[in-house]
Amino acid sequence: MNSKIIKANIFSFKRFSVHDGSGIRQTVFFKGCPLNCWWCHNPESQNINAEHIIKKNIVDGEEFEQEEELGKLMSVDELMFEIKKDIIFYDESGGGVTFSGGEPLLQHQFLIEVLKECKKLDINTAIDTTGFDDIKIIEEVACYANTFLYDIKHMDDTEHQKYTGVSNKGILENLRYLDSINKNVVIRFPVIPNINDTKNNIKEMKVFLSKLKNIRKIDLLPYHNIANHKYTKFNKQNKMIGVEALSKEGMESLKKEFEKIGFTVGIGG
Repeated sequence: MNSKIIKANIFSFKRFSVHDGSGIRQTVFFKGCPLNCWWCHNPESQNINAEHIIKKNIVDGEEFEQEEELGKLMSVDELMFEIKKDIIFYDESGGGVTFSGGEPLLQHQFLIEVLKECKKLDINTAIDTTGFDDIKIIEEVACYANTFLYDIKHMDDTEHQKYTGVSNKGILENLRYLDSINKNVVIRFPVIPNINDTKNNIKEMKVFLSKLKNIRKIDLLPYHNIANHKYTKFNKQNKMIGVEALSKEGMESLKKEFEKIGFTVGIGG
């Protein structure tokens, strides 16, 4: 594969991030996701294609419209140029670059080429992923990425399909594979009130996680509604209207549940 001609649709960069892996990082957001989670906080990332919206602004009491483009096709060289801008911060903090989205695996050919370039420069890499892809893709990406930030959204396959649009069977199998090769994985569990924080789902998660041999870290990500304005802005259906985040006490209680099975647990991530 000629990396010079591969391009991917990137919709955003976040520099000096400290919540997407170790140290100071740059987070690169890929456009496109095979899931359609009810609670998605980046709904503008779901469509893999570039989109144009009309943004309304008010200046000095007058309203005017401005076209805004969501997503930009970039080559491997163009993306590496952006990534290399922060090498000094990666080196000094033990950080690196995190590929998020959307779902970075959806544009896996491009992702793998960028991972190879990062590896040549000894830049630490993390993949923030749903884990929804063919096992062969997971195997290849695992050869080059340092860390996986890996989502578990629901243990029940029927419920998973209802709230995300896809089955969880391949997702869980891919996670078992990463565990079997002792890959550095941090599980991320978005805690969604009355959807996946139920006693039965937490029980099933604990049973599943207890069987993993090497993975022992999990970040609990409390649901928040700060993305509500995005659904209005991008004219997308918001299925989480009126849902409030789990209380601090509730999150602490959940933290203790996973600590009981030997996991190092963080809140947020």
